Amino acid sequence: MAVKIKLLRMGAKQHPFYRLIVGESQGAGGGKVLENLGTYDPHGDQPVLQVKAERALHWLQRGAQPTDSVRQLLRRAGVMRQFAE
Repeated sequence: MAVKIKLLRMGAKQHPFYRLIVGESQGAGGGKVLENLGTYDPHGDQPVLQVKAERALHWLQRGAQPTDSVRQLLRRAGVMRQFAE
């Protein structure tokens, strides 16, 4: 089964909060969560992104495919630059 790095929406109405997770790619709501890689809070003056870079790199090297949104967040965190090296 394919593994993806994707966003899991949490939080209240009109105030989303996201977790970056590694999960099976069985659609948006389905699939087993394998690991939590960090959080992303897009609200406020400065969006807050916290990523476990070592673990994200570990999963990328083992073939996990990030979604487009997660790819941009990992690029902002500098993980994609390390992965390309």
